[in-house]
Amino acid sequence: MEQESRLAGTVRPGGRTARVRAAVLEATQDELVEHGFHGLAMDRVAARAGVGKTTLYRRWAGPAGLVADLMTELADQSAPHADTGDVESDLRANALSVLRAVTDARLGPTLQAVIAAATCDEQAAQALNAFYARRLEEWAKAVDLAVARGELPAGTHAAEVVRAVSAPIYYRLVVTREPVDERIAEQSALRALAAARAGAFVVP
Repeated sequence: MEQESRLAGTVRPGGRTARVRAAVLEATQDELVEHGFHGLAMDRVAARAGVGKTTLYRRWAGPAGLVADLMTELADQSAPHADTGDVESDLRANALSVLRAVTDARLGPTLQAVIAAATCDEQAAQALNAFYARRLEEWAKAVDLAVARGELPAGTHAAEVVRAVSAPIYYRLVVTREPVDERIAEQSALRALAAARAGAFVVP
């Protein structure tokens, strides 16, 4: 459930429209990092991106539209799931990727700003939900492969296993603000794996 590449400097093919979108989303992320969701101002985003406010309002309507598009882009740029052929290694990789994402100097504040906003803003919540749904779907593939190899019981709910890996990490980092190192992250993966092997995530 991570995104390991910076949005900054990334311009996809597609001419001026793609360049404008990349500049606007980079500016949006800058503003989120500096001011949070509720401090996200269209005029500052426009100035950072070097575009007119009319362009922003025409395409994104408002701050919530900017954040929704940014989260879509971050999900698109996220690294694919690990596929080592061993479920323990794959879940360890997932835990470490979550740790790197939330503690990244740029991505971490971005996620935390949207997470904070999601508690009181429905549009922010929808954007956040869409982002994590994409990440869950991607990493669930690693669990499905483990089931196919016979490493986990048939009927294991793949997305629930992935949630069990990342939930303790997010709780410590975002809710209780406790330090988390690689050892703690990997322990989260091993606990989720033990539960999965025991059939805790098997659905009827």
